[in-house]
Amino acid sequence: MRRSLREEFARRVVVADGAMGTMLQAADPTLDDFTGLEGCNEILNVTRPDLVAAVHREYFAAGVDCVETNTFGANLAALAEYGIEDRVHDLSEAGARVAREVADACTAEDGRPRWVLGSMGPGTKLPTLGHVAYGPLRDAYQQNAEGLVCGGADALLIETSQDLLQTKAAVVGARRALDWIGLDLPVIVQVTVETTGTMLLGSEIGAALTALEPLGIDMIGLNCATGPAEMAEHLRHLARHARIPLSVMPNAGLPVLTSDGAHYPLSPEELADAQEQFVREYGPALVGGCCGTTPAHLRALVDRVRGAAVLDRSPAAEPGAASLYSHVPFRQDTSYLAIGERTNANGSKKFREAMLDGRWDDCVEMARDQIREG
Repeated sequence: MRRSLREEFARRVVVADGAMGTMLQAADPTLDDFTGLEGCNEILNVTRPDLVAAVHREYFAAGVDCVETNTFGANLAALAEYGIEDRVHDLSEAGARVAREVADACTAEDGRPRWVLGSMGPGTKLPTLGHVAYGPLRDAYQQNAEGLVCGGADALLIETSQDLLQTKAAVVGARRALDWIGLDLPVIVQVTVETTGTMLLGSEIGAALTALEPLGIDMIGLNCATGPAEMAEHLRHLARHARIPLSVMPNAGLPVLTSDGAHYPLSPEELADAQEQFVREYGPALVGGCCGTTPAHLRALVDRVRGAAVLDRSPAAEPGAASLYSHVPFRQDTSYLAIGERTNANGSKKFREAMLDGRWDDCVEMARDQIREG
């Protein structure tokens, strides 16, 4: 039996792998390998599992504890672009099965346990912006998660989250899948904070924590978009306030555009330096890499943190509510709390008519009028 990842997160820092897409591209798969669906890496789980397995083996050879399945795009929106959205489950299961076989083979060789993280990516449609309805998105994530678990994943990793409603759909879909199958596996969420300091739709890290932690996830963290330097402040916030374990998987720095495409500037030692500092100061239980990271980066990271204990944090949770954009603490700094009640359809005919007509600027201006009136 494989040791529980929850137990492992409590014992020591666990190291995951790095980039998958660039490794597959380096293997130079043919258009036939993609069955004409060029760029759909998930189809390689079926047509060229040997290529996918080779990537997993390289990362395990570098010393990592976990690999992510090649299923980042095995979701409704991404597969719909190729017209194969009905294959969410089988491509997810195939990707998990490839990773599971490699993990078990490596464990059989030396007895060291390895784990498989079922990758659940964000897709290309944002429900908050009306690109896709919540219900179909949630149901497709349930199929995604069911396939990953049936293929042998030890945990579900909802990663590169850009829209909190999309993230919620993925978490709820994952929970439904686990309930249906009858297993209790960790559900990990990693949000992506851009160089602007917020997620793509403007959510700051406090809003993400307030919205996601009550969903019963096992771990929250950051991945993609930036290098470790740009993640530090957001990770610090999570370390201070999150009551659940943390993860961090940065890119190898901010990409630099060259004539050969994007180049990620951080060397393996530089990435390892940054992650070692994160482990000492903020206490993540799961570390790894994202875009631009290679087996060499992960080998350097393993050398630095293998066997390290997880920092004993004392988080100060701040009760509050979150909009899409920010966390608002349940705290009064004045002697009374004034609530403007004119912005509702029952209390104001003017507001109701503006709302029904879709004149949102007028609605906002009515709220601002109340603020100006004190």
